[in-house]
Amino acid sequence: MPALAKAFAGVRTFASDVTDGFLDITHNGFALLGLAVAFVAITLFARPDLRLEGEAHLRDWLQARQVAVIDMPTEPDAIDRATASNPKDLPREQAAVAFWLSKKYRVAPEPLAALVSEAYSLGQSNKIDPTLILAIMAIESSFNPFAQSSVGAQGLMQVMTSVHTDKYENFGGRLAAFDPVTNLRVGVKVLKDAIARAGSVEGGLRHYVGAANLPNDGGYAAKVLAEHNRLRQAAGLRPVPAVVPAQPLLTVKQTAPLAAPAAEPVASAGEQVALNTNL
Repeated sequence: MPALAKAFAGVRTFASDVTDGFLDITHNGFALLGLAVAFVAITLFARPDLRLEGEAHLRDWLQARQVAVIDMPTEPDAIDRATASNPKDLPREQAAVAFWLSKKYRVAPEPLAALVSEAYSLGQSNKIDPTLILAIMAIESSFNPFAQSSVGAQGLMQVMTSVHTDKYENFGGRLAAFDPVTNLRVGVKVLKDAIARAGSVEGGLRHYVGAANLPNDGGYAAKVLAEHNRLRQAAGLRPVPAVVPAQPLLTVKQTAPLAAPAAEPVASAGEQVALNTNL
């Protein structure tokens, strides 16, 4: 029995020594790990270039892993190129306009939200009713940023890029005509100049479409102003009184002339723009 007791005591002592040794090793290991982490943290704080390089390597590794999983390249910054925003983040009036346009023209509300917001901002800075700007986009392109007429009017506002090349210089060149926001900004500049030249919104619209020197504008101003009032109604605003003079009606004698001349075809909106190179 004394021998067995001594054996158990020896085993207990051995187990205790092993446990204490393991705890000491673990404690020292955690201490070393803590020191290593602290050293790395101090090094990265003192050397931001190393930190940035490490972040780049980690980001590249994560992207490579994602490509391997989904079999597609990743481009997290692509969203910065999108002309879109959440319409619910807009003020109530602008959101109402965006949703109304989205429903009527079958365009996603997110890009329209960005355009509506930009139109309101430009309208305020240029003292132009933003719903008028949006009405022009609606009539000119139906909110197709890649629209082009037969005579070269391009983008949302159907600006004659070849005529207004200088206005795109600050945006990187003529191809910026197909950037929705850039086209909108250039179009508003052209519209502002046209209104100032004509002295009225109605006259400015005739200048904008290139019909200032034509007998009529083919109903362009009336179409824009009608859409303008519909947009104001959607925004909860009062309509603007229509002041575009109606075309004179034919009298009885005029309806049956002895030799009726052939009617001249009225140019489309884009074609009329091309007729006036002074905009």
